[in-house]
Order: sequence, then C-alpha cells, then structure tokens
Amino acid sequence: MQDKTSLSRRKFLKSTAVSVVGLTIIPRYVLGGPGYTPPSDQLTKGIIGVGGMGRGHFKYEGTRLLAVCDVDQKHLDSALQLAGPGVDGYHDFRELLARPDIDIVHIPTPPHWHGLISIAAAEAGKDIWCEKPMTRTIGEGIKVIEAVKRHGRMFRLNTWFRFKDTFYGLGTDVKPLKKVIDSGILGWPLKVTVSGVTGYNWKFYWSGKKNLKPVPVPENLDYDFWLGPAPYKPYNPARVHAVFRGYWDYDGGGLGDMGQHYLDPVQYMLNKDDTSPTLVEVDAPQQHPDAVGSWRRITYTYADGCQIILDGENRDKDAAYIEGPNGKIYRGFRSNIPNLQSFIKTLPDPEPQITTFTESVKTRKKFALNEENGHRSATLVNLGVIAVRLGRTLHYDPVKQEFIDDEEANRMIWQPMRGPWSL
Repeated sequence: MQDKTSLSRRKFLKSTAVSVVGLTIIPRYVLGGPGYTPPSDQLTKGIIGVGGMGRGHFKYEGTRLLAVCDVDQKHLDSALQLAGPGVDGYHDFRELLARPDIDIVHIPTPPHWHGLISIAAAEAGKDIWCEKPMTRTIGEGIKVIEAVKRHGRMFRLNTWFRFKDTFYGLGTDVKPLKKVIDSGILGWPLKVTVSGVTGYNWKFYWSGKKNLKPVPVPENLDYDFWLGPAPYKPYNPARVHAVFRGYWDYDGGGLGDMGQHYLDPVQYMLNKDDTSPTLVEVDAPQQHPDAVGSWRRITYTYADGCQIILDGENRDKDAAYIEGPNGKIYRGFRSNIPNLQSFIKTLPDPEPQITTFTESVKTRKKFALNEENGHRSATLVNLGVIAVRLGRTLHYDPVKQEFIDDEEANRMIWQPMRGPWSL
C-alpha cells in the first residue's frame, strides 16, 4: 500500500520521538489533579482533504489542528490561511501520517480514498475520524475493520443521527423510535420506507454526465494523485471536487452521499448492527458504466423478514416510515397507535453510547458509530449500489459477506485498484 521509503521514514520518526513524547506530553487524565490542564491534554489532529467538508471541522470536539493535506494546491493554500499559524500543509497524506505528534486523523476525501487512508492511519498509530460513506466497496470495509483491530485504534464514522439531532422528516430524534421498536408494540417483522413521502431526499441530481471530453488538468491539481486507486480516466472538472459523486469510480450518487445518514439509524433501530440483508431487489433503468444514474426502488430483506424500502420515485404516497403488523409510525411522528407518546415515557432508554470522539480516544472505548457497525451500514449502501449497477436481484450471505452464486457481484466486493495502490 505504501512504498518502502515512506514506511522506513515513518518508523524512524516514530522511534526517535518516543522518548521525547514520553517525557513531555502527559495528559491530565494520566496525571490527575483538579484544575491542572496542560496544553498536551488537548488531542491533536490532522485533516486529509480540505476542499470542503474538511474545512468545516478545524475546531471540533476538543482537538487542536496541527496539519492539513490536499492534492489541490489552491485548497491547501486556502486551508492554511484559514487555519492560521502553527498548522503545517502537506501534499502527500503519508507525510502527515508520519508525524508522531498527531493523535487523530480526519478523512474527508472522496470515498474512493476512505478505505486506503483509514488503513494507513491505523498502521501509523492514529485514531480515525472518517466521513461517510465509510468505504466505497464492501471489501475495503472488511479490511478497515481488520486494520483498526490489529493496531488497537479508535474509529468514528461521521454520521450522527443514531445518537443525536432530529432525524429528517420524523420530527424526533432516533431514541424514542428505538424505544418503540424495542418494546415490540408494533409487532414483527417491520418495514421501513425511506422516501420523499417519509421525509427524505435521494438527491438524484448527483447523476453524472456521460461522454465527458478531456480537458487540460489545472496546474494546481495533482490529478493522478487525486485518482489514486481509481481507474484512470481523462481529466474533466465534472469528475473532481464538489461533483465527483456522479461517477461510480469515486462514489454512488445520492445513495453514496446520503445513504449512511438515512440508513445507519434504521439499522440501529432494527438491531441489525452485526448483520446485513440476505436479499436485495432493485427496480432501476440500465446504468451507464461510468456515470451514476437514478433508480426507482431498492428493497432490502433480512433473514427475519424485516425490510428496508428505498422509494426513489415516491411511489407509495401513503407510506408509513415504520410499519409493523400491529401499528404504524408516519412522518412527523404521527401514529395509529393510541396514546403512543404516553407509552414511550414508560419505556427504558436504550443502552448508553459514547458520543464524543475525544472520550472514545481517551478511554479506548468504542465510539457509538465505529468501524464495525459503520461497516454494516456502509454495506447497505454498497449492496444497493451493486444491485443498481447490475440491475438484478442479489442474494447475500451476511456472515461470509459475499453474494451467493454470483461471481460478477462478488467481483464488485473486491474491486481492483490502480497501481501502486492496493489493499
């Protein structure tokens, strides 16, 4: 994944820094003592990718920014100006990872880089804050889990609706919805519909343009490095920066953009954090091999009969958000169950979660949305993407994490990377 020179340099930097760090950087939670807050108590952070989302997280959750990295010199210069003195800039993310004084790495690159950089960060001894979707392929997610576990790192996926904020059109946060589901009052199995009718937007405007004409690469952009593991395609500004989501090589359109925001809380509410659907059915037009298109409907079915329906054309005009044999909950937290709000007040709260990443880093306890449950909700996105691209029903083994009797679909789990990059 990285050349020997970079690896050797990183090992040298880490080995020479151990004695200095061990003597001077001693956080308050190690020393103890009321009122004592040394500068080193604030965790340090580097950001890889500062074209947009990365610049929105310079000051967040008790971290101090030390370094930023981008392959576009204009983005890098703008970020350094915004960050102010004391922050260093890098073109190559491996140089940032080699710094022993950085605790956390934030990864708001396009998704085709999420897996590789997360693995490299784990290998470098960094804790990881990754944007959604967690990975562009299922195979990359499997490897991220292995790397995070092997190196004992903490991982946060940056979507938060399972533990805070009003959940789109539901008019409530997720907590009371989970309490209702856990109570069993709706019956089982459940059907969840995610559509404009229930308060969501699949953002089909992220569909890509076909037959892009090559144009010269701007001097400020290292386009080859931006592509990284993705197949080489001639440069066109429609491929990069704010519009990359429209191309399969880098993301999955509106499903890639919003899928984990919408589906991770559903997975949590249905208690599916450790599994995946066994059946994926799709209704979509034939897709272009390069440019992402729209789809009409994706239906996920679990082994116990629970379903998640993604209604891309808002077909079900009277759809409930959650529907069970004994009751329904609609957009705006309306329900056909009498006195539901009073009933919710009698229910126990869900298990507590760590919802501040600095706490996770300091205590070495998993964040609420980590590499394992995050991989499962990313898998929901990637299962949908594969079904849309292939245009057919897929049967999936959630234990082996592979498709059943479908080699073409399985090749999309482990997609090849352009050299020299690999898993």
